[in-house]
Amino acid sequence: MTAGREPLALGSRTDAGPDRFEFHTADGVAAADAFCPGELLALEHLWDRDLGHLRTVGARYGVVGVVLAERATSVRTTTASARAAALCERNAAENGADAAVELATGLASIDGPTDEPVDTAVFVPRAYTPIEVGTRRIRSALDSMVSGGTLYLAAKPETGLGRYEGALADAATTVETVAERDGWSLLRATESPAADGGRPDPPFDRIDATVDGIDLELVTAPGLFAAGALDDGTRLLAETVTIEDGDAVLDLCCGYGPLAVYAGLSADCDVWATDDDALATAAAERTLAANGVDGRVVTADCTAGVAQESFDAILCNPPTHAGSGVLADLLRGAADVLAPGGRCWVVHHRALDLEDSLAAFGRVETVATGAEHVVRLASD
Repeated sequence: MTAGREPLALGSRTDAGPDRFEFHTADGVAAADAFCPGELLALEHLWDRDLGHLRTVGARYGVVGVVLAERATSVRTTTASARAAALCERNAAENGADAAVELATGLASIDGPTDEPVDTAVFVPRAYTPIEVGTRRIRSALDSMVSGGTLYLAAKPETGLGRYEGALADAATTVETVAERDGWSLLRATESPAADGGRPDPPFDRIDATVDGIDLELVTAPGLFAAGALDDGTRLLAETVTIEDGDAVLDLCCGYGPLAVYAGLSADCDVWATDDDALATAAAERTLAANGVDGRVVTADCTAGVAQESFDAILCNPPTHAGSGVLADLLRGAADVLAPGGRCWVVHHRALDLEDSLAAFGRVETVATGAEHVVRLASD
């Protein structure tokens, strides 16, 4: 992970623990340049309360769990992002906080039940969290609680406050607003003793696509890139690549796995897929299975999960919105795991300049151009 960003500092208002906390952040993790106001609002309301077993859902870089660790019996910080999980672990260690970090979707229908009942849960949805996923995480958090446990949710109208409040009203015994500031509201909901503990259905959908005469059955989920249909860039990349029998192939930033499954159906090859997002890899595993393709799916930041492997072909539709730091880490890692004589295909929007990020390769050429995208072939 590219270093260089100064950590964010937070003064302590507690008697226990350090006087000052420092949090490392990174490109690709929400609110990398400032603390999330919703998390700070939750901290100020909870810092002097009896929290019992605390669980944070959808953590960014561990602020809530780290600061409240001295006030809780135990802390489990949950995030679906491998990059965020690494930051949470680092920040817990460097601040001396006893907080376990779990890389998971936050959806009980996928992750399974929690190891121990939760007394207090905190959830501050990101602005781009799909409401459907957010409400499922609410239900999963409530189902993980002891009878009468408490869920705190911080949101503002732009992040779905009204709909989250409605979801809580449907699922919890009581819901009330306990704090407000700068447009943010902190809601407190108590778990219903009458809840049956049943897990909601997984949030997966299925779409069909045909690429170069090969039919694909793709398993998607709300919030994943191009969840409703195969995007033009990925299609252009699949139509451009050449996969040979015996190749070791990596679908890098796999999303729900369209490139991995296309490679596996077009040649007798060894298929790998990796993505930072645990929901994406859960969908990719199901995509491979639906098409009868054997492959290995890894949840990890950039190429960290496949760093010991070597690939003849790498296919990548990178998350160009994630920032230059993520792109630099991603493509430098791709160059490191590319076998001698290997090929790395990268698709991106025509208006985007990736020359600096692709500098890790010895040779880069444009091999296909679409209406909005180009495919670059990189080699050593």
